[in-house]
Amino acid sequence: MNIINKKKINRNGRKLQGIIGSVMMVFCMLTSESCEETFLDVVPDNLATIDDAFTLRNEAEKYLFTCYSYLPISADVVYNFGLLLGDEAWIPPNNSSFTAFSHYIARGLQQVDNPYLDVWEGTGQGGGQPYPGAPGVQGNYPMFDGIRHCNVLISRLEGTNQVPDLSTNERARWVAEAKFLKAFYHYYLLRMYGPIPVMRTNIPVDAPDDEIQVSREPVDDVVDYLVQLLDEARIDLPRTIVNTQNELGRLTRSAAVGLKAELLLMAASPLFNGNTDMAGLTNKDGTPLFNTNYDASKWQRAADAAKAAIDIAETDDHSLYYKIDNVIELSDTTLTKLSVRGAVTESWNTEVLWSSHSGSSVPLQQICVAPFTHSSDATYEPANQNTARRSYAATFEAANNFYTINGVPMEEDITLDFTKVDSIRKAGPEHKLNIHEGYTTANLNFNREPRFYANLGFDGAVWYVNECLDNEEQYYLRAKRSGPAGNGDSPFNYNTTGYFVKKLVHNESNGFTIRDYAWPEIRLADVYLMYAEALNEAQGPTAEVIEYVDRVRARAGLDGVVSSWQNFSKNPAKYTTQTGMREIIQRERTIELAFEGKNYWDIRRWKRAALEFNELIQGWNVGSDTESAYYKIITLYQQRFVSPRDYFWPINQSTLIQNPNLVQNPGW
Repeated sequence: MNIINKKKINRNGRKLQGIIGSVMMVFCMLTSESCEETFLDVVPDNLATIDDAFTLRNEAEKYLFTCYSYLPISADVVYNFGLLLGDEAWIPPNNSSFTAFSHYIARGLQQVDNPYLDVWEGTGQGGGQPYPGAPGVQGNYPMFDGIRHCNVLISRLEGTNQVPDLSTNERARWVAEAKFLKAFYHYYLLRMYGPIPVMRTNIPVDAPDDEIQVSREPVDDVVDYLVQLLDEARIDLPRTIVNTQNELGRLTRSAAVGLKAELLLMAASPLFNGNTDMAGLTNKDGTPLFNTNYDASKWQRAADAAKAAIDIAETDDHSLYYKIDNVIELSDTTLTKLSVRGAVTESWNTEVLWSSHSGSSVPLQQICVAPFTHSSDATYEPANQNTARRSYAATFEAANNFYTINGVPMEEDITLDFTKVDSIRKAGPEHKLNIHEGYTTANLNFNREPRFYANLGFDGAVWYVNECLDNEEQYYLRAKRSGPAGNGDSPFNYNTTGYFVKKLVHNESNGFTIRDYAWPEIRLADVYLMYAEALNEAQGPTAEVIEYVDRVRARAGLDGVVSSWQNFSKNPAKYTTQTGMREIIQRERTIELAFEGKNYWDIRRWKRAALEFNELIQGWNVGSDTESAYYKIITLYQQRFVSPRDYFWPINQSTLIQNPNLVQNPGW
């Protein structure tokens, strides 16, 4: 079994069921004693139980898995905050389907007293109330707890003779894994809170106040330290996981270089690079926490890191995922859609630089999938109400983002008219692989790029499942109110917008059986676009910038940027300027990484949230049965994002009281 199956995380206690005896005692003692002393967990000195944890290899390995246990449950809409924080997706109101506190923030309801998603303290308002079938956990990820455990393992194994039955190579690897995790937990905090304290080593309980009451460190200093950790980790991490029976989910060097590229891209972006809104954020001693002077060299540094990540990943046999059909002759249309979905849902595929299996993806798929209709008009019913709950809905904004069939935005395409997206038309035989032949649906759903059909289900959409075999248009959705995929009379589990997130449902899943998969934290396509973005900012729209965008577009079944814009765009020279290419790359990221929890963080770091997250959340009138009534655009919510306040999380008021050296983020 893989690493995650070995540890079976219990998030309430932040412990692993597989860790017993002395290690459990250590964890409980560290947590209870340290919380009384400081806002951060600190490690009591000279506890015999700590020594017990590092006497033998088997016990030390349990402690290593404790370090892993703080990784977020990314394949879960409640605990992968990015899945609901922005404007990509929406859920039924009043917590009727499930409670996700990220949805509270998306509606502008964040609070400074007992903040939602407080991973700094890991207490108070957590991820939310899991939906049926989700992991039975609540609360938050106390990231400083995870950092503390990483520090313990590093100090006990690095340059010491503890754990005598641990080989030299394995010792180096475990330390490298702990350094990666330590860097990631710091990065997770940095992305949410901005400047943070860096816990290079653990603080003893009996340390004087001036050591315990640490201050936040300037962003650039934090970034440099995390880069150092990741560089050190990369050296001793394996190229690939050889022992796939027991070690799938463990870290590799491709994961380290991928995370470094992501970190440096964030550091080069407008939110962190020359952000004058943060000019007044200083420590109590006057130390500025943001460098408000724009530094163009940060983009080149990010580009270099992304290119190095690409080179290492490709050397280690990573490549873009393409669905291979060795059994039946599927059409290129279907294979392209399955390639797009499989890049996310096919566990441990070649595209993924870092996969996490810290929780099952089945509950997430259950709130995406909908009951199908067979081409004979028979209903393809799920086994029970929790199998196809369909309450995670893509917004109208998300549906609009996808390109036309010509590979350019709808508003730019000179050959297609989308001025009346709510007009209706009937699908002909030329549409049958994407829209059920003879079905009447909205103009918005016609002549869109393959990723639109791979990512989204909608009223009339074909949904290929494994048992279709060569009948590729056999199943489709009837999503009006009384249709099998519609909300009917349910006040709880229904799709609020009329767009279902097909992308996150495994290719081989069907209405009765949903296949679990490991969540892709970093994909090669993501890094290709990181490189293109950073290089464009550093050097302008060079041929190499376009090449790496085109690699992603080719897998999506689209022509390259130059051909698409020259032949189909109202702005055919758009790609020739840095500003125009920036818009193309940002749109490409928004499309390629849709519904993977990335879009929200991208919009923040681009400093576009005040524009994007103050718009209307819209969808179809899903409570209707007739075509004329259903295809009306309605407003579900008016989002509210206050700038610059909402760009960073508030630090809990009690944390500031406990540590007077900490300063609050602006606006809170």
